[in-house]
Amino acid sequence: MIRTALVLALLAAPAVAQDQAQAARNAARALEEASVQLDAAESARDQVRALTQTVQAYGEGLAALRDGLREAAIRETELSRRLAAQEGEISQLLGVLSALGTASGPQALLHPDGPVGSARAGMMLASVTPGLAQEAQQLRADLTEVADLRALQENAAATLRDGLAGVQTARTELSQAVADRTALPKRFTEDPVRTAILIAATETLEGFASGLSEIATNETPADLPPVAARRGSLPLPVRGEILRRAGEADAAGVSRPGIVVATRSRALVTTPAAATVRYSGPLLDYGLVTILEPQPDLLLVLAGLDTTYAQTGEILPEGAPVGLMGGDEPGTGEDPSPSREASGAGRTETLYIEVREGDAPVDPLEWFASDKG
Repeated sequence: MIRTALVLALLAAPAVAQDQAQAARNAARALEEASVQLDAAESARDQVRALTQTVQAYGEGLAALRDGLREAAIRETELSRRLAAQEGEISQLLGVLSALGTASGPQALLHPDGPVGSARAGMMLASVTPGLAQEAQQLRADLTEVADLRALQENAAATLRDGLAGVQTARTELSQAVADRTALPKRFTEDPVRTAILIAATETLEGFASGLSEIATNETPADLPPVAARRGSLPLPVRGEILRRAGEADAAGVSRPGIVVATRSRALVTTPAAATVRYSGPLLDYGLVTILEPQPDLLLVLAGLDTTYAQTGEILPEGAPVGLMGGDEPGTGEDPSPSREASGAGRTETLYIEVREGDAPVDPLEWFASDKG
């Protein structure tokens, strides 16, 4: 079991910007709620639901921490470059301030032009000193900010280590809970022979999708919440950034009708709506593929998974875990590197999402909200 003290480890993360701070607070709140649900879970299904929320909340919290560290690194670099460029001015300023600090009263009154020159020099000094003081105050503030930013990044290593350990534990427990739960409702039974024949005869995703009905036996009518009214507002099945839109060619010049979402390693993929699992397994050059059917004649194709939890024929509720992306979690070595996290590294995996209405693909962004970063 993941205890509250562990899931709230991210609260120790220093906030850099208000939006990251709010995201971290939201994630911590979700972690606390998930911990309560996990403690109260009486069945494997309840555990799966709570652990799914736990993994997602950890992901949100770690993402907020990484974003904050990235901003901290950018700000530190900016200040350090500015201070380096002003090194000559700073040295002169420090020299003047040092001279002013060591001057004695009588010596300050002496001037080659006599009392009038001393008076004029005093007037000039009186007008210059506030400016020097302001420059010194700004310098002190910049140096303090640089020191604070460096301390923030150094101290974040422990927070990252705790958070990464927590999310890895949650993923392990989620996999076990999925294995332990009783069978989900099934809309149909998969015929493995027909599935093998269909895969062997398939050369394209379109051809495979059009033959999906052939692999089902003992199929019953679907009884799922309608999704037509949610067109354009379905959540993306994974947190990430849209790398390529529908029809955009990749580096090899290949274009596909779906979108490609860049995700962090080991990101959790979930169902955007309640759906029947029409297929789950390897397919062509897409890797592991899960095809969901939220309503008749609507297919959501999720390709590029490393681990899949779904089984063909199952009916999954909205937000249910579908699988995990591949890769190694950033910072899983002996010492998580805040500089690496701050660089934005880690979105190394890609999930291909295709939406098919009837026999034709449509732009997935007609169905999914695309404001998830």
